[in-house]
Amino acid sequence: MLALLSTAALADRTTANVDCRSTGTDFVYDCSIRLKPARTGVKLVVGADMPSMPKAHYVKPVVAKQGKPGDYTARLDLEMPGEWELDLRLSGAVRQRILVRYEFKESGSAPRK
Repeated sequence: MLALLSTAALADRTTANVDCRSTGTDFVYDCSIRLKPARTGVKLVVGADMPSMPKAHYVKPVVAKQGKPGDYTARLDLEMPGEWELDLRLSGAVRQRILVRYEFKESGSAPRK
């Protein structure tokens, strides 16, 4: 019974797809975030930190702006290119923390595998 509850809880978890593009200003990116499944009543706060140098290049979290349910935008002002861990904190109708790693270059970002 416990295994079934765990599987059901995992199936209901929210995932995030992130796409960040350079604004043309050094290390400033406009990010589109899509949460799946899309839900209403969810506030999203986005922070970033470099896993290779924890807290040395910590970025103050920003509140993402919601468009359609599940779609958000946020502007990140990073200190340098490289691997960054995005800290997505959901509150409201869903309470969850999602950590995703992305490689940021001058042109944009790509997920780390």
